[in-house]
Amino acid sequence: MILMNEISVYKALSNPVRRAILTWLKDPAKQFANWNPTDQEYGVCCGLIQKKANLSQSTISSYLSILESSHLLIGTRYKQWTYYKRNEAFIREFLLHLSDAL
Repeated sequence: MILMNEISVYKALSNPVRRAILTWLKDPAKQFANWNPTDQEYGVCCGLIQKKANLSQSTISSYLSILESSHLLIGTRYKQWTYYKRNEAFIREFLLHLSDAL
């Protein structure tokens, strides 16, 4: 799966805001003041990510879509909200691949 997705991962990581989102989602309790720990199963609501990034909803939606389609994030729809969390298994696999390749 890595080789098929490698270029999309590099493209997703080429944007500093998308990299920041991945960093924020590494420790949501520390990064999002209004984050509810009971949401840990789902991740962080798109609205909190948008607020922290201080960008338009459409821009953040686009960024999250790119990160999700490259398998770096997992999006979960819960009620009327979409939550995002890091795809830790894929990130580990990608980093191992990168370490081996370089």
